[in-house]
Amino acid sequence: MNLYSFVIENKEILEAVYSLIIGLICAVIVSKTDKFFRLSLHQGIRYFRNSFLFFGLAFLARYIFGLSLGLSLTYAFVVQIAFEYFLVMAGFFLLYSLIWKKFESPKDKYFSSLFNTKVAIFHFMALLIAAGDSLWNDYNFMFISQIIIFSYASVLSCINYRNDAGKHQFPKFYFLAMLSGLCAWILNFLAEAYFEWNKWILINIGIINIIFFLLFLYGIIRVIKTK
Repeated sequence: MNLYSFVIENKEILEAVYSLIIGLICAVIVSKTDKFFRLSLHQGIRYFRNSFLFFGLAFLARYIFGLSLGLSLTYAFVVQIAFEYFLVMAGFFLLYSLIWKKFESPKDKYFSSLFNTKVAIFHFMALLIAAGDSLWNDYNFMFISQIIIFSYASVLSCINYRNDAGKHQFPKFYFLAMLSGLCAWILNFLAEAYFEWNKWILINIGIINIIFFLLFLYGIIRVIKTK
């Protein structure tokens, strides 16, 4: 049995394992970055932590969505909206962790970084994108929005990496992770728009996504070990 046949025959099980693995990686990242934030009180780390909280919730929703396919359409519809909403919010928070200084000053004191006057627009846009895709029964709004977000974040992370000049390890891993994330979103869009969800492309997207999360996890572990 080749890899393709194995994946097709065990699709539901592999998707569940895939979602749970990424959810576990996100949980570790959230735990470690939360401890790091409490030591440094750096707002960028706080928003970075939030990003992976939402990534974890997104893949948990994806796992639930997979289990709910045999249930009512209304329930599956709600879970699908939740999956997109969490995923888009994760992208927004990841970008905001790079640009928060342009919108906040040291005088700004927010009770919560998950919902405040600065990030409220992200929640609104994420809900709008998720609802729009559900109504049109596709993922185009999510794919296009994330391609734009990850393109911008890739440029910013590249600039940060060049400015760092090799002094720290994390900017390199951040840049590589953002490139892999951008590649995954572009492939997702192409798979839907032109290749009718080709199984081989989806397998490669899954591999790239795991690399994306592992790069961030490895980079964070390296940073913590040097502290």
